[in-house]
Amino acid sequence: MKRKTYIHGQLRPAEKLLVYILLGAGAILFAFPLFWMLSTSLKSPGDIHKVPMVWIPAKIQWANYKQIFIDAPMGNYLWNSIWYTGITVVGTVITSSMAAFAFARMKARGSILLFGLVLSTMMIPSQVTLIPQYLLFNKLHWTGTYLPLVIPAFTASAFTIFLMRQFYLGISRELDEAVKIDGGSHFVMYFRILIPLSAPAFATAAILEMMSRWNDLFGPLIYLNDGAKYPLSLGLVNFTAAYGATPWHLLMAASLVAVLPLLIIFFFAQKYFIQGIVISGSKG
Repeated sequence: MKRKTYIHGQLRPAEKLLVYILLGAGAILFAFPLFWMLSTSLKSPGDIHKVPMVWIPAKIQWANYKQIFIDAPMGNYLWNSIWYTGITVVGTVITSSMAAFAFARMKARGSILLFGLVLSTMMIPSQVTLIPQYLLFNKLHWTGTYLPLVIPAFTASAFTIFLMRQFYLGISRELDEAVKIDGGSHFVMYFRILIPLSAPAFATAAILEMMSRWNDLFGPLIYLNDGAKYPLSLGLVNFTAAYGATPWHLLMAASLVAVLPLLIIFFFAQKYFIQGIVISGSKG
């Protein structure tokens, strides 16, 4: 008789210990850059080049975080990233959810073909459309402003449409029939039924879009030429311009300030994020 791998549906103690060891090792591996960033941000310039490396400096330099706001307009960079990311996330999620609702709940001739065309746009590299887009926005006199970065966000995202459509397909269509019997329209179905049930999908789409926009360097680099309009991603690139050599302790402090908002938001929204990914990925 073959030995059973599970005891009452659970892993054996030795197997569970192995799983915990592997998960712990993976967590340490992925968290190592963050630990190194935090450690370096609290060091003095002399501590950075010590051999062997000092993880906890003898004197913690909290003043490094104050210094980055003195040497560079970090407050301005931070504010630009906050409002730019907020507007684009709201615009992308709302318009994508409307398009996803149409593909998931409304029947129309050619909708499957149209949905396939929408998905096919994800296979086009952004570099292919870069020059035509730039020429268009230059003709509109939008270059040098946030308009080329903000306005396209209100035309939906192919990936977000796909993600939210998968979630909508998992919601029972009996609700549609109930709304029709009560005399409700598609707008009632969307605003009164689907949106309240779609918190995980909205959270997932918002987090993914926020990470993309917050970390976006290429777009601001192409369209923005005024330092006062730089977001954090572009501000960090120019952070060392005023120094003869890279001040690693200050650069790591600035980088940690840039990463911290994403970590905080993901920490509080991870339940909805994981739920949205699992449910959307399990629906055909």
